[in-house]
Amino acid sequence: MATITYITTIQFDFGALRLLPGELQRLGIRRPLLVTDRGVVAAGLAARVLESIGSTAQATVWDGTPANPTEDAVMTAAQAFTQAGCDGLVALGGGSSMDLAKAVALITTHPGPLLQYAAVEGGVARITSAVAPLIAIPTTAGTGSEVGRGSVIVMRNGRKLGLLSPHLLPKLALCDPELTLGLPAGITAATGMDAIAHCIETFIAPSVNPPAEAIALDGLRRAIGHLERATRDGSDRTARWEMMMAAMEGAMAFQKGLGAVHALSHPLGAVPGVSLHHGTLNALLLPTVLRFNAPAITARAGALNDALGIARDADPAAFIEGLNQRLGLPAGLRAMGLERSVFDSIADAALLDHCHATNPRTATREDYLQMLDSAY
Repeated sequence: MATITYITTIQFDFGALRLLPGELQRLGIRRPLLVTDRGVVAAGLAARVLESIGSTAQATVWDGTPANPTEDAVMTAAQAFTQAGCDGLVALGGGSSMDLAKAVALITTHPGPLLQYAAVEGGVARITSAVAPLIAIPTTAGTGSEVGRGSVIVMRNGRKLGLLSPHLLPKLALCDPELTLGLPAGITAATGMDAIAHCIETFIAPSVNPPAEAIALDGLRRAIGHLERATRDGSDRTARWEMMMAAMEGAMAFQKGLGAVHALSHPLGAVPGVSLHHGTLNALLLPTVLRFNAPAITARAGALNDALGIARDADPAAFIEGLNQRLGLPAGLRAMGLERSVFDSIADAALLDHCHATNPRTATREDYLQMLDSAY
């Protein structure tokens, strides 16, 4: 049985930020908590959002989002939400701020602990429509969390787990590519590869969802055609528009499922003592996972290569490796500062990740170890 659901409201184009006051009023949000990070504040984007809100609502700013959002950060933001008497949230930033805001919207309206709402803990059924209303405003073009039903959080037990529910979908995605103009080349490349990984993994996932497949392929074509342009020239408005659309489409296809790339990158993002960027991890893992999955995706290989703009008999993994190199991304996991000593625990965690089950080819612990070794 195929379950196909598209219910997110999206306002998309240059200048979309000006719609924020009216959308806050429409949703009845009068005291929003603006969840962001210090980098976004330093870039002046939080000030632009506050200026847009004006006297429409009384906003409280919380800028403590870490690179990989943690349960401790969620609870600190939730305390700020409660103390300020907030009645909704505005998430401004990349996937980390949006994921953290979703978790705050959940834990401020549901009893703790947060761990019980993780998908692998049977938490999907525990999440109700009582979640606080959320408006998501992306400032990067990567995760697509603004239209995703998931929130990935590093729990206090050290596991990076997904909270999944249609109730976690933002009430509105306000996508203004102008907010990504001037984004540094490194962040543009890494977040753009995150979008590409999403489009590829959702397309090759084995579940039945033709609309999601079509959306994933369209997003992939846009990203392949414009990521290098956006990385070379941060002011390229066409490239920025196309990359934000590609990121959004990659996440719209999430309901089809992800795979081994994310089963590995989730626990890698929780390794203590080192902060590993999610999009960069996905970029480095994608070639080895594509090679592992090759026997299981022969029926999709032609369409995948068409979207990548390469010959039907070409190796998509080699193409992605070349793209990573041209974008200036690290040569492997070693270059990101990862130690081989964590491989065993990462392979164990990957088997338990919610994305493991939707990979087109079933991976064993040894398979995951080999993938990690190949990407090292």
